[in-house]
Amino acid sequence: MLNTILSIFLLFCRAFNISNLKITAMDANNEIRLRLRFYKDVPENIESVRQKFENYKVNCTQDCHLKTKHNHIWMNMPDAKREYWSPHLHLELESKGNNKTHIRGLFGPEPTLWTLFMFLHFMVAGIFVIFAGIAYSDYVLKNSTTMDFVVMLLMVIVWFLLYFIAKQIRFRGNGQMNELEGKFLEILES
Repeated sequence: MLNTILSIFLLFCRAFNISNLKITAMDANNEIRLRLRFYKDVPENIESVRQKFENYKVNCTQDCHLKTKHNHIWMNMPDAKREYWSPHLHLELESKGNNKTHIRGLFGPEPTLWTLFMFLHFMVAGIFVIFAGIAYSDYVLKNSTTMDFVVMLLMVIVWFLLYFIAKQIRFRGNGQMNELEGKFLEILES
């Protein structure tokens, strides 16, 4: 039992490994993170890169929905193709000298869905912490702690369930994620 818990803990610790922060090629199937990241260096200045996205926004409104604000660009699926699991792509442009731009890309679910999942995670964590405090109080008072530990175990199960639901949603959006990445590369090459 302890080995199983330890292996699960180590699996989740790998998600925050510092050496994995410089991901250049994205493999959606081998990532434990729910919001995939990528980085790209472009031998052009920020203004020309931003202008490419502005030109695409004016000329190709049916392919992709684009929003730009300063050095941030958001790419979404068009309304006709959008589902609740459709991803969006957030790009941040960062200057690296006169003629270089570093682009940070972050795929994620729609902001409303992400907010719902974060709310549910905080609720589960809050219930877990409250019942951990109640279990400690019951232990000190020599009362039964069985119900407290059952609720805490249920919260851990719900937390894993939320994670696997989010993985399933990301898996369903892989096709559209690749489509957004293709549009991003197409815009850069134009």
